Amino acid sequence: MKRRAFLRSAAMGATALGTAGFAAGKTDKPNILFIFADDQCYESIRAFQHVDIDTPNLDKLVSRGTTFTHAYNMGSWSGAVCVASRTMLNTGRFLWNAHAHWNGAAIAEEVQQGRLWSQRMKSAGYRTYMTGKWHVNAPADKVFDVTADIRAGMPKQTDEGYNRPLNKEDYKTGWKPWEAERGGYWEGGKHWSEVVGDHAGEFLGQAAKEDDPFFMYIAFNAPHDPRQSPKEYVDKYPLDRIPVPENFLPEYPYDDDIGCGKSLRDARLAPFPRTDYAVEVNRQGYYAIITHMDAQVGRILEALKKSGKEDNTYIFFSADHGLAVGHHGLIGKQNMYDHSVRVPLLMIGPGIKAGNKIDAPVYLQDIMATALDLAGQPNPEQVDFNSLLPLAKGRSKGNYDAVYGAYLGVQRMITKNGWKLIYYPTIKVNLLYNLKDDPQEMNDLAKNPEYATKVKELHTALAALRQKMGDPLEFDAPEESWKTYMGKNKKPSGKKKTKKKK
Repeated sequence: MKRRAFLRSAAMGATALGTAGFAAGKTDKPNILFIFADDQCYESIRAFQHVDIDTPNLDKLVSRGTTFTHAYNMGSWSGAVCVASRTMLNTGRFLWNAHAHWNGAAIAEEVQQGRLWSQRMKSAGYRTYMTGKWHVNAPADKVFDVTADIRAGMPKQTDEGYNRPLNKEDYKTGWKPWEAERGGYWEGGKHWSEVVGDHAGEFLGQAAKEDDPFFMYIAFNAPHDPRQSPKEYVDKYPLDRIPVPENFLPEYPYDDDIGCGKSLRDARLAPFPRTDYAVEVNRQGYYAIITHMDAQVGRILEALKKSGKEDNTYIFFSADHGLAVGHHGLIGKQNMYDHSVRVPLLMIGPGIKAGNKIDAPVYLQDIMATALDLAGQPNPEQVDFNSLLPLAKGRSKGNYDAVYGAYLGVQRMITKNGWKLIYYPTIKVNLLYNLKDDPQEMNDLAKNPEYATKVKELHTALAALRQKMGDPLEFDAPEESWKTYMGKNKKPSGKKKTKKKK
């Protein structure tokens, strides 16, 4: 069956599903509640048993629904990975197709034609709502029916929030996550995550009195830096509770060559070289702000229950990308390792199996196509991503044969059948990982002659994916082409760093 025909069939099936098993109500369409985090790695939910973190409300969602354990973001055309991720999510277009439609007249036409996710939901009969982080190059208040406190990319960071902590004494006298006078998440007088919880609850209270189905786009800035939260949440994580990641490195050997050196804003949050102590403190703040956000998620879920709409609502939870915070000597998300490209993806709702796990690779942006599917809308021609419903209902074994990843002109990745190939084109470096045996991506097999065939096989598959994705990068591109990708940064040197002997 051809893809479009299959998707139309799936949409019709979803419409039939959508009218069965719902609580009695005046609408035959389900509500959609989408909760979105920023910078939340796939491992950072306690129910997944990867790290020791407190997320009781997300744990409940895990137990109530289906987890897509291998959900990915494709990457980015800019250091602000969230811009690319959210543009893909709201246009439904794959990475380079989204890049062609993210700015200027191109995104204006998308809005004019009613092609953004919220606009398509509105056309399907939904009342649309948005609060929190937007970071899409289109006016949120024009594409949603109701908005509240539309936020920029991140709360304001301060100079003191970088290169910290140098040591224990520096921490005692320096920046603290709970200091409201620093601004950031407390700008305006109340922590931004709590404001998102307030607004979402208010809309749900109003929705309880209305008949129209709703589409809610609830976007936290958390746990993006500056990773601030009330002291009581930081105190939950004494440093002896936080182990340094198993794949920790003091410095990533190719950081300059892949755009993750000292010129990258995210990379400067912790000192170079990385230390155990600095990583522990940064991860302490990361866990604390996630736990604080989880409390707000709990408030939203309670408001949904009180609204009387819970039984007729599909809930999605995900994040726009992950974050390293010490893995591999990296701090940010501008890399192709799983801690930065994989995210949590939860789906809860009528007919969705509880406590279920699906390991098939998907993209987080499949959520858009899924919402349209639930709304009874066939996948539009402009939407490249696929509905998760056939997977969730057991009608399909997978949406994609392989996962593609890209960052600027300096990183490419393919994950296929339990193997991952990362390629750094400017320095012609291959990294090969057997993800089944080596989930922490610590044992590079690329230089082992036994795996030369596997490297070649994945390069061939990557080339096919690059063509399908419309990847603009030529691996042997001349110097001038790098200005498109690297801006004012010089072309990577190609020199591998050597570690100093102790």
